[in-house]
Amino acid sequence: MLTSKSSRPTPERLLDAAEKLMRTSGLANATTKAIAREAGCSEAALYKHFANKEELFVRVLMERTPNAGPLMAALQAGPGEEKAEEGAEEEAVEGVEEGLTDIARHASLFYADAMPMAASLFAEPALLTRHREGVQEIGAGPHVVLDALAGRLRRELDAGRLRPDADPSAAAALLLGACFQRAFFLHFSGAHVVQPVEEFAPAVARTVWAALK
Repeated sequence: MLTSKSSRPTPERLLDAAEKLMRTSGLANATTKAIAREAGCSEAALYKHFANKEELFVRVLMERTPNAGPLMAALQAGPGEEKAEEGAEEEAVEGVEEGLTDIARHASLFYADAMPMAASLFAEPALLTRHREGVQEIGAGPHVVLDALAGRLRRELDAGRLRPDADPSAAAALLLGACFQRAFFLHFSGAHVVQPVEEFAPAVARTVWAALK
């Protein structure tokens, strides 16, 4: 049976509205007033459920983009750790590269999905400043993904699966920076200038892993 828009819980209607407007109009033009109107509720009702527009944006990114969940799951726990628990240390080491490939794949797709929504912010410095402050207020931001990958690589380093002089923070920046650049080229120049994700992800992961092992 179809569920009417008005019968859905208010937070879900607000997330639906925020996603629609952020994808069609860009983050800069998706005001809280417009989001509330699209959701069929008051702006005051929006602020009963969400701290600010930035929280809505983060929730849309993390809950409404298909690769956000798999990306965060891959960042938090790796195949290396799981295989090590089973006593197969050699497989655990090999699993680090597999994990980096998964992260590169999901990160590439996640950035490609998120970039069009956020790009409009950079045309308005004052709005970008407000957005930055709002995201910091709720303890979020794009650096969270970088910190999570650096943390995962640090755990692999502590477990002896990376070379002793490996730099987890630099490696994380290299891998995610390549994924972000691919998303930028994809949207700016078109799909013909980037490798398909299934070729790009293992190539980037293999290159980063070669500098770590």
